[in-house]
Amino acid sequence: MKIYTKKGDNGTTGLLGGNRLPKHHLRIESYGTVDELNAFTGALKDHSLSADQKQLLLHIQEDLFTIGSHLAADPIKNKMTLPEVGEESVTELEQEMDRMDAQLPEMKFFVLPGGHPAVSAAHICRTVCRRAERLCVALNEEQALNSIILTYLNRLSDYFFVLSRQLTQDFQAEEIPWNPNSRN
Repeated sequence: MKIYTKKGDNGTTGLLGGNRLPKHHLRIESYGTVDELNAFTGALKDHSLSADQKQLLLHIQEDLFTIGSHLAADPIKNKMTLPEVGEESVTELEQEMDRMDAQLPEMKFFVLPGGHPAVSAAHICRTVCRRAERLCVALNEEQALNSIILTYLNRLSDYFFVLSRQLTQDFQAEEIPWNPNSRN
């Protein structure tokens, strides 16, 4: 099977089981950003993390691929049976956040991203996830999405933030507070 089809040379792309849309369409932007998040999640997973952290990141990548498949499917014409992301995936993120949060110092200030490459990678995942969520919320206003997609992306961005704090502790990096008056 060839990777290139030449069908997109005119600036359109096909949805699973359906119509062709301009490559700048909100649906395409939505699943493209979820795909970008998946790639950044893979890059985060490539850092020296614990086996449990890597395993959860792998689950997240699988969930993101599933979400992307739903976003890439024509909401009316698609006849394919697609895998689902369920409440258990949201629960898994919540339980892991609760576990990490129980051993982290209390948040007393906003923190600046950085301090270690893995911490920075987690913050990049968080911000790309927020963008994917905003795009999906906008798409949902045009065509209703399964609500689990919005819930999952919202929870996932929270997870990446808590993970960044956990990685700051794991790598003994400095958590730098935001000080808006530091130049005065």
